[in-house]
Amino acid sequence: MASLIALTPCAGLLPIVHGGVEVSEVVPDRLMSVAPYRGQHEAVAAQLKAQVGVGLSAPKRRAGCVTWFGHGTWLVAGEVALDGAAVTDQSDAWAVVHVSGAGVEDVLARLVPVDLRGQVFKTNHVAKTLLGHMAVTIIRSGADRFEIMAMRSMAKTLVHDLDVAMRALAMR
Repeated sequence: MASLIALTPCAGLLPIVHGGVEVSEVVPDRLMSVAPYRGQHEAVAAQLKAQVGVGLSAPKRRAGCVTWFGHGTWLVAGEVALDGAAVTDQSDAWAVVHVSGAGVEDVLARLVPVDLRGQVFKTNHVAKTLLGHMAVTIIRSGADRFEIMAMRSMAKTLVHDLDVAMRALAMR
């Protein structure tokens, strides 16, 4: 019988560092998609607050372990059991990376059509956008730190695009 080895989405690709900017992989234990049924938003928010300490975050924001994920959907880092919502385990569906360091905004400006400067895109702001040609979710997690989520199948492209932009900026 074959012996299978579980690999993370960015296994063998990260970490990378160029010019003071670093990309490292984040491997969440559990990611749960939560989509409240019609009329159940407040009830689901209350259940979530009881289970993880925060309710449903505002649109385009992260609150604690709860991230707005677009059009009536939130992503929760951790396991939850909720009545009144469609809850789906998304743990294996996403490649998640941290991009941090001096110049991180300049690196992302080469790839992302959204203004990610700190005075506009503050800590815990969330954007559903493009990085290069792929759909991503970007969360500012600190002054010079971002979390980027892409579909697992796009992990190699995500790392490649970040690496090219980091090298180009470091060569200037």
